[in-house]
Amino acid sequence: MKSILIKERIHYLGVNDRKKHLFENNWPLPYGVAYNSYLIADEKTALVDTLEYGSRPDYMDSIRTILNGKPLDYLIVNHMEPDHSSMIGEIIRNFPGVRIVANDKTKKILDHYYPMSDEQFLQIAEGDVLDLGYHKLTFVMIPWVHWPETMVTYDTTDQVLFSCDAFGAFGTLDGGIFDDEVEFDSVKESEMRRYYSNIVGKWSGMVQKAFAKLSGVPVSVICPSHGLIWRKDPAKVLGLYDRWSKQIAEDGVVIVYSSMYGNTEYMADHIARELSERGIRKIQVFDASKTHPSFILNEIWNYKGLILGSCAYNGDMHPTMSTLTHEIAMSAPAGKVLGIFGSSSWNGAGVKALKTAAEKMKLNVVCDPLEILGVAEAEKLTPAAAFADAYVAAYRN
Repeated sequence: MKSILIKERIHYLGVNDRKKHLFENNWPLPYGVAYNSYLIADEKTALVDTLEYGSRPDYMDSIRTILNGKPLDYLIVNHMEPDHSSMIGEIIRNFPGVRIVANDKTKKILDHYYPMSDEQFLQIAEGDVLDLGYHKLTFVMIPWVHWPETMVTYDTTDQVLFSCDAFGAFGTLDGGIFDDEVEFDSVKESEMRRYYSNIVGKWSGMVQKAFAKLSGVPVSVICPSHGLIWRKDPAKVLGLYDRWSKQIAEDGVVIVYSSMYGNTEYMADHIARELSERGIRKIQVFDASKTHPSFILNEIWNYKGLILGSCAYNGDMHPTMSTLTHEIAMSAPAGKVLGIFGSSSWNGAGVKALKTAAEKMKLNVVCDPLEILGVAEAEKLTPAAAFADAYVAAYRN
């Protein structure tokens, strides 16, 4: 691949992965994903994070080409998740004099994967400076964004922030690697928000703490480990992450249902119509059996209203709704205006289970559930009007 220079002596060494179907073997990748690594070829040389193992066969050759005979002095490990760290062993084998630069929490995880001598490891703490010559690197700990050892590396010379998973996104880099080389359209923003809601969202409080630590630090370029490099308008991605981590949602309601024989689905469409008649203009309806939780979570994160419905299934809610509510609880969106509904033949198990799930999701049900027995006939859905009135009143308040 053609050498790509980010700033003076800072090189991009990334790769696009269009083969993987599931990120972390859980989240779909319809647009693929990019892994980003960075090499600083200064008087001293430093590689910032690696790639997922096997994703780029010419990775070592590319490093050698940029080094042009110089040794690799340092490998900086911002985060130990294998999509960034699984080439550490290869780096050590190919560059035996390299020193691994990381914090004390990273060292504990490193020992489980790549045991090394004290001479191979350089432990740093927050605020320490690694002098490469022209570039001076310092380190900021941002624990739980999204692992306990995560940190960012900041080049004080050219104001470049190597942010690892922070400010990352799903999607490959299709020719354009920098934000000024692409159209940052609704699809790209949605994929960035989906990445945030799926991967980082649970730790939004810690993201805000990271923002507080970095407050006032001038940033001219943001170099994440996935997605675009932001050199023209880093404030844009900072603003998006700030908004999402503050859980500032747009007006709109997401309705999700699980239905075996169509009755709960009919209820979902009936509720959507009632909301529309009451002035709700942004409504999205999803079948939890068809749409992966990853995409539903993305929309839940984006909108303030949420209505969940399930049929009864073996004395519980439907398995697809159970999976979704588990993922919502893990992602931890806050402040959603939650309503629930469902149908059953004899015991109302779906609605009962959704009430329990609401507690686990730490969301308050804002009105009495809408529930029917048997076929979703028109007369049975007469209470839907009162349900919609109560829900919309809570939504607008």
